[in-house]
Amino acid sequence: METKRRTLVKALCWQMLGLLIMTLVGFLVTGSVLVGGVTAVVNTMIGLVIYVLYERFWNRVSWGRLPVPAEWRDV
Repeated sequence: METKRRTLVKALCWQMLGLLIMTLVGFLVTGSVLVGGVTAVVNTMIGLVIYVLYERFWNRVSWGRLPVPAEWRDV
């Protein structure tokens, strides 16, 4: 199980990568850095929220998980 902080850091890193890619794609499609950038920022904000909710949901699902051996658990 992950901590909420780890999930948030993973989500932020993923969204930063997505922001860069979406800005480039938006620029290539529209020819405008401003329109491409705004589109990327909006997409990133929506994607970040959805990603965090998605990760937290799956963190509660036990299906497909293997038990953690006792020696691997934190004390």
